[in-house]
Amino acid sequence: MQIPFSEVLTTLTTLRDYIRWASSRFTQAQISFGQGTVAALDEAAALVLHAVYQPYNLSEAYFDSVLTLTERQAVFDIVNKRINERIPAAYLTNEAIFAGLSFYVDGRVLVPRSPIAELIEQRFSPWVEEEQVTRILDLCTGSACIAIACAYAFQEAWVDAVDLSTDALAVAEINVKKHQVADTVSLYHSDLFKELPHHPYDIIVSNPPYVANAEWEQLPQEFRAEPDMGFKGGESGLDLVLRILVDANDYLAEQGILVVEVGSSAETLQHAFPDVPFYWLNFERGGDGVFLLTAEQVDYYHETFLAALN
Repeated sequence: MQIPFSEVLTTLTTLRDYIRWASSRFTQAQISFGQGTVAALDEAAALVLHAVYQPYNLSEAYFDSVLTLTERQAVFDIVNKRINERIPAAYLTNEAIFAGLSFYVDGRVLVPRSPIAELIEQRFSPWVEEEQVTRILDLCTGSACIAIACAYAFQEAWVDAVDLSTDALAVAEINVKKHQVADTVSLYHSDLFKELPHHPYDIIVSNPPYVANAEWEQLPQEFRAEPDMGFKGGESGLDLVLRILVDANDYLAEQGILVVEVGSSAETLQHAFPDVPFYWLNFERGGDGVFLLTAEQVDYYHETFLAALN
């Protein structure tokens, strides 16, 4: 049941009050998380701070500040919009934080949340030598968060970012300009590798659509606000993943690595290729379903992958 604004107005005054209140409302309404935040309190802080024009990393010293009546109304409105329309918080704020960087997002792209961010922050150590990385490819780039984060991590490297969605590439262009990386990040409208120049890449990284059709039908309402093109990976969830495994062989440098997030389809992939030594990466901040293969392994199992694709 929605609490009247007049009641909220007379009982809540500080920034801390409204974050606590929003968190309680989200828990009561049983909204779904997983699109940049994992808990009601985190989601509440993100939306309340946005509503009062404060940064996501605002010092807690300000949390006892008293909000104006206008600010209280703005918080009340955005919290109710999140609950009533089940719109992901990042679409309400038009901002997502990935690898410590701020990205513009809207309904044309998935909300950035891949655990690959942690790997980028570590500069893919120990799998590559940072100074030897000269070219990186990000397949299914979406908002270009992975590509741009890589550009920050490897400032001497060229980064190519690919997506089939022109809508996604429009958002990616916004972020390339926002982060002023146009000199090192190139965007390509392509179905995976098809329209790419034939460069050898030291790192090929991808967070492609990997959700099986049956699983897609069961996802919470919030996920329906995101473009389904970014989720659907066919009957098994592996349609694009298989194509990447096959074609990456022609684009990896001799000492290159392939890193792909397959999320909930990890078990399906390992079952399909029981003899392939996928290295499943672990992440301190949570997340799983990301594998790594070396260029040598991709080449060795190429015929196996090709047979599965055909």
